[in-house]
Amino acid sequence: MKLRFTPIMALLGYLFLYGPIISLVVYSFNKSKLVTVWGGWSTKWYAELFANQQIMDAAKLSLKIAVVSASVATVLGTMMAMVLVRFKRVRGKGLMGGMVTGPLVMPDVIIGLSLLLLFVAMQSLIGWPAGRGLTTILIAHITFNMAYVAVVVQSRLSDMDDSIEEAALDLGASPARVFFDITLPMITPALVSGWLLAFTLSLDDLVISSFVSGPGATTLPMVIFSKVRLGVSPDINALASLIVLAVSIGIIVSALLMRQKPK
Repeated sequence: MKLRFTPIMALLGYLFLYGPIISLVVYSFNKSKLVTVWGGWSTKWYAELFANQQIMDAAKLSLKIAVVSASVATVLGTMMAMVLVRFKRVRGKGLMGGMVTGPLVMPDVIIGLSLLLLFVAMQSLIGWPAGRGLTTILIAHITFNMAYVAVVVQSRLSDMDDSIEEAALDLGASPARVFFDITLPMITPALVSGWLLAFTLSLDDLVISSFVSGPGATTLPMVIFSKVRLGVSPDINALASLIVLAVSIGIIVSALLMRQKPK
């Protein structure tokens, strides 16, 4: 009985998690305009999606923000992880470690509101940033993505063998040479995973972006949310299916890289 219970509960769990996603993908090929009524197979909603200029502009903006914020957050988050793991005698290290994990557990509403107040205060004091838009969204996404990247890279650095780097230093290699020739290749899977995680979180963010965005800077989640409030349209199902496909490919690539063992 115990052997049957485990796979049954696992199956029910997977159906609960992925059943709605599968139904969404299936209904993206629905010919009917009503998302709850099946009218046959069709790909016309994908054509309607690419013809929707508002969604395309929002998608381009979201992709630009996600790529830039994930790249900058990966660099800064890696630097933070290096300080937390490799530098044992740094003043305020405990406080810095707590500040890294803070954005992971803090509600998005609090982060968005605090960043909005910060930007308003900065504009009144130094005149920058001038209003809310692309710049403020980038700063906000980099801020919370740094924490996720730092945690991922920190776990990788903690599992590494320091003796390899110490041997290279004893043989006369400079710290920069050791980092680029030894440390960086060994933490590359974690960097890729952190970048993909930051990219996904940035592309998915709605709450924080709503606080720090302005006219002319509407991200894709904001457009989707505004459309869903008036009723789900079939082209939104098509858009969600494409996002699921892209994220699934990213997860598979990240999993394959994480399984690689350092030589």
